[in-house]
Amino acid sequence: MIDLRTARSDPDAVRAALARRGAADAFDELLDADRRWRDLVPQVDDLRARQKLDGKGKPTPEQLEQLRQVKEELKALEGRLSSAEAERDAALARVPNVPHESTADGMREEDAVTVREWGEPHRLANVRDHLQFAGYDMERGAKVSGARFGFIVGDAALLSLALYRFALDRLVREGFTPVLPPVLVREDAMYGTGFFPSDKSDYYAVPEDGLYLVGTSEVPLIAMHMGEILDRLPIRYCAFSSCFRREAGAAGKDTRGLFRVHQFQKVEMVAYTVPDASWDEHDRLLALEESLVRELGLPYRVVNTAAGDLSSAAAKRYDIEAWFPSQERYREITSCSNTTDYQARRSGIRYRVDEKRLETPHTLNGTAVTDRFALAILENFQDDAGSVTVPEALVAYGAPARIDAE
Repeated sequence: MIDLRTARSDPDAVRAALARRGAADAFDELLDADRRWRDLVPQVDDLRARQKLDGKGKPTPEQLEQLRQVKEELKALEGRLSSAEAERDAALARVPNVPHESTADGMREEDAVTVREWGEPHRLANVRDHLQFAGYDMERGAKVSGARFGFIVGDAALLSLALYRFALDRLVREGFTPVLPPVLVREDAMYGTGFFPSDKSDYYAVPEDGLYLVGTSEVPLIAMHMGEILDRLPIRYCAFSSCFRREAGAAGKDTRGLFRVHQFQKVEMVAYTVPDASWDEHDRLLALEESLVRELGLPYRVVNTAAGDLSSAAAKRYDIEAWFPSQERYREITSCSNTTDYQARRSGIRYRVDEKRLETPHTLNGTAVTDRFALAILENFQDDAGSVTVPEALVAYGAPARIDAE
């Protein structure tokens, strides 16, 4: 959540920043709710102080009547204060993070600004997409689980598994601690990371147990430190997990194949840093993502996401978009976000500055590898006959050297 002290001290600056992502009205609702709560606090404090009778003798009937009236007023006012506090907290939960000044302007995915490009886009006369290679079975996936589910079989599975281990190996060498996290979490984990309440409709629920399937292992990697005081920073994790998204609102988008599905696998990075170091860490995570894509030889571009297209928690996000010859355009394969103190504040996470002082850390997240990498490899490294030469870096992790079209 945003820092209310900052919001109160410089509301115009915060409102102007949030207006860039279409959240000025939500911020004004928060200020109104906060003002109502603050107006009631001194009134409650005053009534609480008047509950004590003056003097040491036996209270007079008048004093007892006065005390009775004070208690009745206090009970009613405390009820109003509790309601006002709940309204303020609900309004606070709806306000997204303040976008960084360097975030691109705009409200749509198309408003992202290209930062740089690398590699030469491949253009083939008869390019095959991933469904024309053995190992991707959407028909049986739909039979078993419904639309937007699929089986990854044989060489395609080996290619994907090699990608995950390739990324994990690199990140461990870079000092990240590997984690296999739970993918079912409680509601407070989704709230703390900023996915609830704004995106609640996009996640699968298990209501009997009060649990939700995560759309990214960022959620459990932040939630694992909920309510804790951290004694050392930075902390860096990398995790492999299955991820689940309902893709609510994505009707008609990328319906062919495994590009936009309800279940996918991902290797994710999460970092905790002191506030002064978070923007350097953001650049470091992006550089790691780029190094992985470059080692595989995939043509790509980096884009600075528009403020209005950010997740609720992000202050700034870079996406890496790989070239997909079958679509003749760049498509997202990784993202990298600095959520500043937003997630840590919502999750009650602090770090020890010294013996007397606690502060809120910054958290960041970035995608190292997803299943979309395999799709980009199949499209970019195929020859005219439809055979794909797999990058040598993945063959070392068990991927087949060549994959042929059906």
